Amino acid sequence: MPQFSANLSWLYPHLPFLDRFEAAARDGFTAVEYLAPYGWQAAELAARLRAHGLRQVLFNAPAAGLTPPEMAAAWGQGARGTAALPGQEVAFRAGIQEALRYAAALDCPCIHVMSGTVPTGADPAAMQATLVDNLRWACAQAAAQGCQLLIEPINVRDMPGYFLQQQAQAHAVLDAVDSPQLKVLMDLYHCQVTEGDVASKLRQYLPTGRVAHLQIAGVPERQEPDKGELHYPYLFEVIDALGYAGWVGCEYRPAADTSNGLGWCQRYWA
Repeated sequence: MPQFSANLSWLYPHLPFLDRFEAAARDGFTAVEYLAPYGWQAAELAARLRAHGLRQVLFNAPAAGLTPPEMAAAWGQGARGTAALPGQEVAFRAGIQEALRYAAALDCPCIHVMSGTVPTGADPAAMQATLVDNLRWACAQAAAQGCQLLIEPINVRDMPGYFLQQQAQAHAVLDAVDSPQLKVLMDLYHCQVTEGDVASKLRQYLPTGRVAHLQIAGVPERQEPDKGELHYPYLFEVIDALGYAGWVGCEYRPAADTSNGLGWCQRYWA
């Protein structure tokens, strides 16, 4: 049976962020993930997790920035990661160190590291080399803390110009970095938009043990998984048959009230 994690950056949008922890627990979730914690004190987030019996299972490294205030503001200013950006190595390292500090405080096992969007005129080979070098350094830092780093292919319809787009591309990066600390975040929504053939991709990559987290949403509107062209009951059967034991993040835009739209997953908790 899939283990579902509530993505609090997307679910319960009518509530202030810190109130979303209680809402997720009330609806039956036992784990949460979200875009980034940097706008809040780690102690406050940890207190919310404890108060509502929740586990933190994933968040992103900062999208950019050298200082904590810059890191907290980076996503809203349009930054989408620095790992593949030549010349941004100092910001990348500062962001990884801040992410690991939060991961320790929140007892979070996984950090998603974003590669960034391709600047005009950039050399893809130089970006690939920068990504690999940065991830090798970051994996060494994460290993000391027992933390897993993840990279995620993202479709360019939702995130124009994003460097990492294909599942095969992500797994080639894993080959090049060659560290057990680095794995793939496989978002089935992005996979369907970019590549399709999702069940075959699951059968190809889950048995490798190199996919550490899944995320889901309906396609194409990115709403509840029971809406759209992907048949998730079948995909959940495939995931179970392949022995995947990780979390499945609910990263979608609710069509209306989040709680009222959770019937699709609550049947798996019955």
